[in-house]
Formats: sequence, structure tokens, C-alpha cells
Amino acid sequence: MALTPFFGGNGRNSILDPFDLAFWDPVDSWPSSFFGRNLGRDVQAVVSTRIDWVETPEAHVFKADLPGLQKEDVKVTLEGDRTLQISGERTREEEKKTDTWHRVERSHGKFLRRFRLPENANVEAVNAKVDKGVLTVTVPKTKKTEPEVRVVNIA
Repeated sequence: MALTPFFGGNGRNSILDPFDLAFWDPVDSWPSSFFGRNLGRDVQAVVSTRIDWVETPEAHVFKADLPGLQKEDVKVTLEGDRTLQISGERTREEEKKTDTWHRVERSHGKFLRRFRLPENANVEAVNAKVDKGVLTVTVPKTKKTEPEVRVVNIA
């Protein structure tokens, strides 16, 4: 028995290609609606928002890839005493009646990520900026205070 390549119309050439979604797209097989929304696309938007968290000696730094978004599309908030929340929305391109879409892979929809900050985070001095599609949130660390040591006289 021989395996023969499949020449489909989606630009890929093999049925054995593990990245080919022509036959089965796991996100498309999820329930089509969940409380009136497209659950698969919403989950994909949240999952595709990649965020790095690095701790330096001076601060906790969060970097999120948000290509195509402006700073007005993103919201950074602190909830409670130490929960950092990054949220926003990617809007879908306007479809024109004359256009023929062959593939829609870029995610759209709302995204939300939460991070519990450690006790050494100075939540009063959080700084955020967007540069070239990358959101950088810097949370400085509080200064470590050494406990005061007192000598107690023995009577």
C-alpha cells in the first residue's frame, strides 16, 4: 500500500502535513455558540494573546504581543491588592460583498489575562507602554526592609 500526496486547494500539498487544517480544525469543531457567542473564536483570541513575565532584580516585567492594536484597544488594571489584568479587543475586518475569503486564521474578539503579583510588587508604581505592537507593563519591586533587631536587657 502506498501513500499518495493530496493536492488540495488550500496551498498545502500533503495529507500528512500536521499543520494542514483543511480536514479538521480543532477550534471549528467546538460548540458554535455559547451564551450567544462563538466560543471557539473567543477562546482562540485569549489563547493567542501570548504574554511573557520576567522578574528582574528591580521589577516584574510583562510583555504581550498585540500586533495591530493601538493603546486605546488595550486596558491594564489592578484588581484588589495584587491582581494585574490585561484585556482588550481585536476587531474583525469589515467584510465586503465583493471579497472572497479563502482563510481566516487571525484571531479576533476580546482577550483577558490575569496575573497574581507577588508580595514584593509595588502596585502603586505600575507603568505600561505600547511600542511596535508590544505592550510592556513594568511593576517595580518594593525595597526589602530588614527587620529591626533590638537588644533586650535582662533584668
